[in-house]
Amino acid sequence: MSVVKRIIQDSIEKVKVDELLADEYEQAGYGGITLTKTPLGAQINLFAMRPGRVIGKRGRAIKEASARLENELGLANPQITVVEVEFPELDPRIMAARIANALERGVHYRRAIFWSLNRTIEAGALGCEIVIKGPLRSNRARYEKVSEGYVPKSGDPALTWVKKAVIHVKQKKGVFGINVSIVPPDAKFPDKIKLDSLPVIEYPEEEYELPAGVELETPTTVEPAQEVAEQVTEPTGTEEVPETAALEEAPMTVEPEPVAEPHIDSVEEPIESVQKPEAESDATPEIVEAEKEITAEVVPEAEVVPEAEVVPEAE
Repeated sequence: MSVVKRIIQDSIEKVKVDELLADEYEQAGYGGITLTKTPLGAQINLFAMRPGRVIGKRGRAIKEASARLENELGLANPQITVVEVEFPELDPRIMAARIANALERGVHYRRAIFWSLNRTIEAGALGCEIVIKGPLRSNRARYEKVSEGYVPKSGDPALTWVKKAVIHVKQKKGVFGINVSIVPPDAKFPDKIKLDSLPVIEYPEEEYELPAGVELETPTTVEPAQEVAEQVTEPTGTEEVPETAALEEAPMTVEPEPVAEPHIDSVEEPIESVQKPEAESDATPEIVEAEKEITAEVVPEAEVVPEAEVVPEAE
C-alpha cells in the first residue's frame, strides 16, 4: 500500500470513530478525539466537558464504547482515555453544540450565535467566526456570519492555529449548518512583531563632600505681597498731626457770590455772609484764624434799580 493510500485510509478511519463517539456522547459535551495507532493497539484521547458521563458507573459506558469500536470499525484493542476540557469556550466543537442545543430549544439564532461569540472572546480567544446556514427567515436557505478579532483564512497559520468545527441540526424548516472557527490565545503568527521594552538604568546616589571652609548658602525667601500688606498697620486717630499737614488738609473753598435779579417795586435784602464752621477741636488757634481770614468775606449789597418814569401819552 502506498503512502498516499495509507494516509487517506487513516483519515477515513478517524472520521468514522469521531462520528460514532460524537453520537454516543453528545450530552456529555463531546469535544473531539485524537487517534494514534501503536503496536499494542489504537490509542484514543477523548475530550469531553463532563468526563463522568463518558466513563459511566464503574466504567461501564467506556467499556461499551470500546466494544463498539472494535466490532463495528475493526479497531484492534482500542484504549480510550478521557480528558476534561479546561476551557470549553475555546473549543469550537463544544460551542457549536451549544448553539445547536439552543436552536432546538427554540432560541432565536442571532441570540445564540452572539452569546457564543461573546463568551469565546471573553475567554481570551484572539479571534472567532461563526457562520450559520439554512432557512433562517424563510423557506429559502441563506447564511449569516458574525466575527470578532483576527481569523486567518489561508496559509500555514490558518492550517496550524485555527480550530474549526461543523455541526448540523434538524429543525422544522429544514437542516441548519453551524460552522465555528476559533483562534486560541497562544497562537503565534509570523507577521506579528513583538517590541521588547527598553531596560531602565538606575544610577546610584552619590554624596558630594564640600572642601574645608566652604559652606552652602541658604536661599533667602521673599515674602509674598499679601503678607507684607498685612504687616503694615493702619494709622489710628490718636496720632498727632503736624501743623503744616493740618493746613494742607483744611478745606479752602469759597462760596460764589449770588447775583441779584432786578425787579420793579422790590429790593432784595442783602445776603448774609457765609461763615465757615469752626474747625475741629484738635486744630490749633493759628489754623482757625487763618481759616477765618480766607473764608470770611462780606458780600456787597445788591444795587437798587430806580423806578421807571411814566411818560404821559401825547394827545
